[in-house]
Amino acid sequence: MSEAPLPGGHVHLGITLAAPERSNSLEPVILSELADALDLARERQAAFVTLRAEGRHFSTGGDVALFYDASRSGNAESYSDEVVGLLQQVVRRLLTLPAIVLTGAQGAITGGSAGLLFASDLVVLADDAFLQPYFSTVGFSPDGGWTALLPERVGAGRALQIQLANERIDAHEAHRMGLAHRLVPAEALDETLESMAATLARDHDPPAMLAAKRLVWDAARLARVDARLDAELASFKRHIGTPGTRAGMRRFLDRLSEAG
Repeated sequence: MSEAPLPGGHVHLGITLAAPERSNSLEPVILSELADALDLARERQAAFVTLRAEGRHFSTGGDVALFYDASRSGNAESYSDEVVGLLQQVVRRLLTLPAIVLTGAQGAITGGSAGLLFASDLVVLADDAFLQPYFSTVGFSPDGGWTALLPERVGAGRALQIQLANERIDAHEAHRMGLAHRLVPAEALDETLESMAATLARDHDPPAMLAAKRLVWDAARLARVDARLDAELASFKRHIGTPGTRAGMRRFLDRLSEAG
């Protein structure tokens, strides 16, 4: 995490997912640290927050192996409550944070990690980035905002198609659909995020931008999203301990082992 001044004296807080050896998978520690960083951004009254990730991939979502181990030990529901519950809280923090959130992502953005993009205000994708749900192939019920937020972005019908077919959305298609503001070469991602934050602070009025964010994510819309996030968590917990989901996780892990 880093803090730096921007033109006009505005505070910019940078947050980095820093577990590249695990493809920044969404485990309790990384999610707790992300939630704490967003709380700090609120305390510091940051006008801009940038979110990025180290390594080849932005994040591969929840660690299926850990969910599988929890299922085998009879702790699937409690582990899901912790991990998915934390993720849903992070999504809520991003939506309600009184700052403009700029997220840069490269490589895989899969499973629940895509919710971090859906809840961001401006997204920059590297040209090697792609989004993919994987829920239907693993046997998970969607989380992270795939049913709570993606329909807000692309429409209910398109959101459902993507998830039912486990459709891979490459960076150019994501940009065309409005899920990304800009596309850049992977090596320019960090520089672009920094430049965008500085340009917005210099050439635009942050309070006016924040007013627009609050009007879009007003109380009525947030209430609907909040209820859907609660429904995602409840559905995930209902499904995680079923024999079908356990078999799906085992098949997914076997395919990974064979591919690796």
